[in-house]
Amino acid sequence: MKPPVITKIEVSSVEWEIEDCGPDGSGMVPTYNPGRRHPMSLLWTRLHTDAGVIGEYPLRVDISGMRDYLIGRNALAREEIWNDLKFVTNRQSAGIDILLWDIAGKLTDMSVSQLLGGYREKLPAYASTMNGGIAGIDGGLSTPESYAEFAQRCYEIGYRAFKIHPFPRPVIQDHVDTMLALGEAVGGRMDLMLDAFGYYPSFADALKVGRACDEAGFFWIEDPYFEGGASELGHARLREHLSTPLLQGETLIGLGSKMNLLISGATDFIRGQVHGEGITGTMKLAAAAEAVGADIEVHGSGPAQRHVMSAIGNSNYYEVVWVHPDTQCMQTTPDIYGDGYEDGLEAVDAEGMVDVPEGPGMGVEWDYDAIKRMTTGTKVVE
Repeated sequence: MKPPVITKIEVSSVEWEIEDCGPDGSGMVPTYNPGRRHPMSLLWTRLHTDAGVIGEYPLRVDISGMRDYLIGRNALAREEIWNDLKFVTNRQSAGIDILLWDIAGKLTDMSVSQLLGGYREKLPAYASTMNGGIAGIDGGLSTPESYAEFAQRCYEIGYRAFKIHPFPRPVIQDHVDTMLALGEAVGGRMDLMLDAFGYYPSFADALKVGRACDEAGFFWIEDPYFEGGASELGHARLREHLSTPLLQGETLIGLGSKMNLLISGATDFIRGQVHGEGITGTMKLAAAAEAVGADIEVHGSGPAQRHVMSAIGNSNYYEVVWVHPDTQCMQTTPDIYGDGYEDGLEAVDAEGMVDVPEGPGMGVEWDYDAIKRMTTGTKVVE
């Protein structure tokens, strides 16, 4: 059979806004802010082939600059392309890899999960909150009590795990109080996680919050230090003083750097980035982590993440990202699905599970009318 050849790259800018959301005091981190609207964007990307099959997916990077490399390339040569690009284009290679897996699934009339050997049809999910609210603004997640109340609400929906992002809280005691409030409210019934996203500037701050997580029985602490996980020695030292496991790797790209975190004793779980290593690279990282007795947790929401996790045994939870008590404040992915697929607060069933899409390729139907309405410009190279 003649292999399908890539003939054209199509990239559309899609823009929308989140209601009741705006930047925090730093001007960088979006958080709850009633009456504000926060702009969001993605790149709806389509990779055409001479077989008439199109790989398509919402990406975070523009791959049109890879025209000279991609046009005329065998669309089934995923391993070759991933290896060619992994050290050159970073997230561009991941986006290309996702599109190539979609093409392969559509050509074979199989889902990406099936191509990967996936065996899980449902995935346990955790509620991953939007960043903590700004002090002085009522509502949202601005107090320890509001976190505890929202965790209870998520438990009643079906979630059995809950993760917080308390970025804008400058007083470390607020973080400590939040961990303890969560432990008191839902500890023992929900796995609790903290994603500090590199917020804590000192060992002392990370230690104080970490000990509160110990007391509350947290499942993991994610990327505690300000430098984002690059310091292997610093995190290895922190692990000596805490019983709560660490999860790191979101801000690092590359299998080697992530495995160094595990092998050096700087982390317990490793973070897989489908938008950083692609589907191919994430599966490689999962196998490498399994070989040293570690679990991989796949970052973010989306069909690609669900397919990958369905084929990984050493992975615990799917992330339903940026949930919030104000349901208008969490549309981080626009409504571009035409078949009922969703990743919002109500995406889980009564047991806290999400479904793995079953159709060919990414397995979902796209709402092309909605995508067209939000498109502000399209670039085509061939």
